[in-house]
Formats: sequence, C-alpha cells, structure tokens
Amino acid sequence: MTAFGSWPEDFRSGFACFVGRPNAGKSTLTNALIGQKIAITSSRPQTTRHAIRGIVHRPDAQLVVVDTPGLHKPRTLLGSRLNDVVRETWAEVDVVGFCVPADQPVGRGDEFIANELKSVAGRTPVVGVVTKTDKAQPEQIAERLTQLTELMEFAEVVPCSAKSGYQVQLLADLLVGKLPEGPPLYPDGELTDEPEETLVAELVREAALEGVRDELPHSIAVVVEEMIEREDRPADDPMLDVHATIFVERQSQKGIVIGRGGERLRHVGTAARKQIEALLGTKIYLDLHVTVAKDWQRDPRQLRKLGF
Repeated sequence: MTAFGSWPEDFRSGFACFVGRPNAGKSTLTNALIGQKIAITSSRPQTTRHAIRGIVHRPDAQLVVVDTPGLHKPRTLLGSRLNDVVRETWAEVDVVGFCVPADQPVGRGDEFIANELKSVAGRTPVVGVVTKTDKAQPEQIAERLTQLTELMEFAEVVPCSAKSGYQVQLLADLLVGKLPEGPPLYPDGELTDEPEETLVAELVREAALEGVRDELPHSIAVVVEEMIEREDRPADDPMLDVHATIFVERQSQKGIVIGRGGERLRHVGTAARKQIEALLGTKIYLDLHVTVAKDWQRDPRQLRKLGF
C-alpha cells in the first residue's frame, strides 16, 4: 500500500515526453492522451513555452506525459531558453516520442532533432510518431514513415491522429510498455501537476494568439496577477475573480491586442473565460490588462519576471 492505494504487481509508471519541431502536433496529442485539455494548442508555431505535465491513469499503469516546446533555431534569448527546457526534459524521462506531421515532408529541422536525440537513444527508448494522419493521404503517411525511419533507429514507429483518435490508444500502449515497473506517482484522478495560475495564463495566451499575424505571437506573454474567490457569492454559486496582464514588446502591438474600441481584447476575454471555466469548473470574472515590456524576449531580467 502507498498513499495512492494498492496497485497490481506488474504496474508500470513513469515519464514520457513528446519532442519535435514547432507545430508538429505535440500539444494536441498530449491532450488526446490525457482526455482533457491541459496544453494550449494553436496553428502558430512555438505556441508551447513550458514543459506541461499531464497524467494518464490506467488500471495497469500511470503515464506522465510531458509536452515540450518545439525545438528550433533560436533568434532570441527566450528561444534559447525554450530549447534548454526541451533538452533538460528528454534527459530525464523514461521514453521519448519524436513527432513529425504526416502532412509535411521531413526536413532539416527534423534531422537536427534526430541528431540531438541520438545522444539519449542509447539509454532512453525513442518512439517515432507520425502525427496528423487525418490531414494526409495514405501514400503521404507511408512516405513520412519511410522518411522518419531513415533519420535514426527507433524502438517503435506509429502513425496516429489526435483529432480523429486513430491509434492514440496504441501509442499509449507503446509508451507504457517502455516504462519501468513501479507504484503510481500521482493520486488517482489528478490530471496535471501544473499550478492553476500557469494553466489559466496559458489559456489567456491561447485566446490572444488567435487571429494575430506576423511576429506578434512570439511577443505575447501572460501573467496571472491574482485569483481570488469573490466573497459576496452564495455557496452554491461561487465566482473567481482572475486578474491577468498580457505583455507585448511594443506600443503598436498593444494597439493590435486591444483592437478598435477594445473590441479585440473583449473577444480574447470571452474566449479565454469559457476555457478557464471549463478547466476550473466554476464561474469566472476575467479582468485583462495589456502592458508593454520592451523587447522582453531578449532581456534576461524581464524573462525571469515573466517566468522563463
């Protein structure tokens, strides 16, 4: 017995992480495995900025999935720090899933990651994952599998689609099969160990990313200043007041995020509030402010302040 109850003799538990270039479908796949949204997704490359842990509970295993930022050629100090997060993560997990999307050819970015992964492949199994099969024709998927297996030697290779659910369960089985035997690491029912403030800030950032273009997505950061329960509410109808700040790098970007007459910021608030209420299971009053933190992606002091 442990604090988390009894478990079968051959129970497995451990950590897996997904790596790949930006926009390879890692966050969507993480959410599909967990069965609930814990990692934000966007059509924008480099959406993920933290290693977010989600927990898959099964009768035979507990799989902790770590979603990592996309490994890329960094142009800023933030970019370098995100790459460090990826390398630190894959050095510590029990199995790595290397993701390439079915609808795009394997390229130099994938080769770069494969070469880096070869340094851990000796001690940590690497599973090749072809994602987004719902967006590709059968011949494209076959071509992608061939290209992927030419990059390096994999413990397993599997095509899947987080969107349609195709072979997501098989992928979970393959990852679990690589975990060591041992007791559960988290209490039953816990889906992530991320602080609620982190998840809320990420949902606000996801809403702010929608519909903006060019360099702005990389310039947006969000910090939750406070989350407090409103005192004058009936016990059966609580409400949480959430105060968050959206940081951008230039005054012109502030205007884009707020929009004419504040219209865009209201839209961001509405979209984020729905997601936050679904996550926390309670009504939310969301108060958003937009502030300029000049060139924060390149400033070590500001990066620390924003949690990087």
